[in-house]
Amino acid sequence: MLTAEENDLLCRVEGDAPMGRMMRRHWIPACMSEEVAEPDGDPVRLRLLGEDLIAFRDSKGRLGVIGEYCPHRRASLVFARNEECGLRCLYHGWKFDVEGKVTDMPSEPPDSKLKERVRHTAYPTREAGGFVWVYMDARIGDGAAVPEFRPPPWAKSATTRVGIAKMHVAANWAQVLEGAIDSAHSSSLHSSNIRPAKVAQTMATETVATRPSTDKAPRLQVQQTEFGMRYAAIRRPITNADTHDYVRITVFVAPFVVMIPPNNVYAPVQVTVPMDDTNTMFYFLNTSETAGLDPEVWRKRSGARVGVDLDENYRKKRTFENRYLQDRKAMKLGDFTGIYGIPTQDMAMWETMGGIADRSKEILGASDVAIVQFRRMMVEAVRAFRDGDPPIGSADAVPRTSIRAFEDIVPKSTDWRDLARPDEGPASQAAE
Repeated sequence: MLTAEENDLLCRVEGDAPMGRMMRRHWIPACMSEEVAEPDGDPVRLRLLGEDLIAFRDSKGRLGVIGEYCPHRRASLVFARNEECGLRCLYHGWKFDVEGKVTDMPSEPPDSKLKERVRHTAYPTREAGGFVWVYMDARIGDGAAVPEFRPPPWAKSATTRVGIAKMHVAANWAQVLEGAIDSAHSSSLHSSNIRPAKVAQTMATETVATRPSTDKAPRLQVQQTEFGMRYAAIRRPITNADTHDYVRITVFVAPFVVMIPPNNVYAPVQVTVPMDDTNTMFYFLNTSETAGLDPEVWRKRSGARVGVDLDENYRKKRTFENRYLQDRKAMKLGDFTGIYGIPTQDMAMWETMGGIADRSKEILGASDVAIVQFRRMMVEAVRAFRDGDPPIGSADAVPRTSIRAFEDIVPKSTDWRDLARPDEGPASQAAE
């Protein structure tokens, strides 16, 4: 349970909100690389931490993330021409490069000095792990220090395969991320997609997954780390239940990433990016060092195909207003939710809580240990940041490529904290 003040500290990211200011001190996933793959391609509209931006790739392949609205008369640059290393506003032809410099002002007199005095908002960018990343605490050209970019923890190598499903969520970022670290809900909400079976580990197909446990009430234990936290969901396995435990270790890398235990084909990752106080862009990844799952198969399975399940802005066609196209006949025939796709099942829960849930009215139980720890940790971190401390996760020395989730059936005497430790070498279960 959180007070109203704590809830605002956790959820609100717009303007001068401390959480938003802390997030600006991290490299933020801005969009998928594939959205801006083409030089001189279509500009992409972004909304991050309450700020409207445009991403584009120029004629030389350089990435830019700049303010959406032209500084001249505030027309949107999403309609701009992307040509000859810059975006040209349609209204009066002002042109901006990836660093926010004005390279042409055809509507001004030839001897005008205005072009030299104008600098449009432009943020540093990097590209890794299937994403374009942006650092929003420093504008290009303002002289502020920009921290070293570290590739995301799922990008174990230059050849890591990443399939991404992208979906808009009409809820605040913390509601979404709490769903990713809630192991107990999968045995109910996703029970038609993740089924018990006598298997050695979670096994995935193109349509369903099987898991070696019928236990719906896992014992949860949490370990706080420099980069966020790890927690174990410990269940009774179907086989050898007297001597062994089925352990799934989920990892939260503050402030955006949750690494979910791998199956036999891929390692799932969830990336949660706040658009503003009550809207979030949700990315559901399958990652692998070998084949993984085909990206289009992944999007079909996730109910996240543009033009089929989503519109061109990644907004769902299954919404609260149409009851997420819930199929009650399918429910009578055995489907638990009647809602297609694991992400949409989750979103039906997150969005129906409201844009920002009133966490003072919740009744929490033993299955909510990880959520309680996440809230406590992030509220404490943002308070400390507000008081002058470094942002959470910004100064840790743990190599990002050593961080991984884990699952296995292990002897009861095993201390889960010793499994897949972030400072060790590659885990045998890392979706190879």
